Amino acid sequence: MSDSLWPSLTGDDPSGETPEKIAIAAAPSEGSAQPTLSPYGQPSSLPNQPPQLGTGSFEAPGVTPFSTTGTFVGQKTQQMRGELQQLQLRLNARNRQLQQIRVSTTQNSQRYHGTMAAINTRLQLGTTPGNPVLINQWNQAQAELDRIAIDIAAMNSLANEVAADSSMSAFLLESARATYGLSGAIDEDHRQLAILEDETNRTVVLIDRLLNELSEDVSRQTTYLSNERGNLTTLSLAIKNGEIYGQSLANRAYLSAAPMASQAPALSSSAAGRSSFAIENRRPLVVIRFDRPDVAYEQALYNAVSRALQQRPEAQFNLVAVVPAQGSAASNAQNQTAASRQAQRVLRTLTDMGLPPSRVALSSTTSPAAATNEVHIYVR
Repeated sequence: MSDSLWPSLTGDDPSGETPEKIAIAAAPSEGSAQPTLSPYGQPSSLPNQPPQLGTGSFEAPGVTPFSTTGTFVGQKTQQMRGELQQLQLRLNARNRQLQQIRVSTTQNSQRYHGTMAAINTRLQLGTTPGNPVLINQWNQAQAELDRIAIDIAAMNSLANEVAADSSMSAFLLESARATYGLSGAIDEDHRQLAILEDETNRTVVLIDRLLNELSEDVSRQTTYLSNERGNLTTLSLAIKNGEIYGQSLANRAYLSAAPMASQAPALSSSAAGRSSFAIENRRPLVVIRFDRPDVAYEQALYNAVSRALQQRPEAQFNLVAVVPAQGSAASNAQNQTAASRQAQRVLRTLTDMGLPPSRVALSSTTSPAAATNEVHIYVR
């Protein structure tokens, strides 16, 4: 009984039967000699696709023809019917314009993301700093973004025209309802008014749906354009250094907002009046030591700040230039000048990566433990 209850530790089937072997065919990507890259050169957890445009078509249903009754109410009905017909013709023209804008936006987005994928693939595989081919592709991607901006402006203009049509349709509906109260009408007049009111109602609903879909498209495309401009700025830094980083730090998708384990360090003022930072008993997020002419710190800096923002999206940072507290007064002055220049360089790098300058506080201090100029970054 005990043998049947305890699990097998040998890896064999406890029942003693030989398991049937099932062959699983290899996936197409496993048989490919080339590496499989996620779209846009980014991890699959960070999709970077254009927002979905609306798919609605807004063709007006048409206006029922009426015969003239000869009454004043009948003439008023004929006049409103002609105005509704003109409104529906304008609505059909707006719909054709919207479909053309959507086609143009889709084509521009596809060309933009195709260019961005080519740039990120080359950076991921490795390239030279400042590759002129990548610079040319970056300029093409920026031109495609400008075309998308033109499409958004056209959507805004179209939305303003549709808003005017919406006011006109509401006026026609109120006029049709008010006409019921006029005297001197016959039964045929009221029958035509009821048909006209129903068709005006359908036109009002159609215009409202068109306006709502346009507003959603404009809102999504505007946010998308802003995010992509930030990504393009970050990508320019990656092309300059010849290594891939990722999306802009300003528009990353943060999935959690757990507090950081370390507390925010406090700012203090030095005796000389300059902004300084107490680094004793503080654990920096990043330490950059400028002990050689060309320090490649960008990738490590981007990774560290990205991880910090994933845990705490609202985090701000203190960037501290640390100068060794040793040597003569002349050498200390030179070190302070160099440290200030190096801190400004790190700040520009963070800005190019998409981190807003308002979230970074720049300060300086001295440390007897430092052997060379350093830049410390703390989360606050």
